[in-house]
Amino acid sequence: QVQLVESGGGLVQAGGSLRLSCAASGWTFSNYVVGWFRQAPGKEREFVVAVTQSGEATYYKSTVEGRFTISRDNAKNTVYLQMNSLNSEDTAIYYCAASPMITSLGAATSYWGPGTQVTVSS
Repeated sequence: QVQLVESGGGLVQAGGSLRLSCAASGWTFSNYVVGWFRQAPGKEREFVVAVTQSGEATYYKSTVEGRFTISRDNAKNTVYLQMNSLNSEDTAIYYCAASPMITSLGAATSYWGPGTQVTVSS
């Protein structure tokens, strides 16, 4: 059974850090591009960051570049999102998604996790 599960969310003060994890099971994780999306209250889900299959390339939303870092450990079937210097605009549900190609990441055909809540208090 294909599964993605996020963890590591929580409540943090502005300026603080969190590390999210996305664990995969039931498929060949290393064949997939993996990314993080987020959805804030009353807003549409948006792309945050992605990493290619072997980790050789990463893509960041401009407002998180320099603060967030994505990495992956294919041996552990896990992708990590280190989030530093968090601010209130980062408050959202964070979703992990996977797709064979970067161009289809985030589409309905992607695999999705259930999400983890990140709340940044000011």
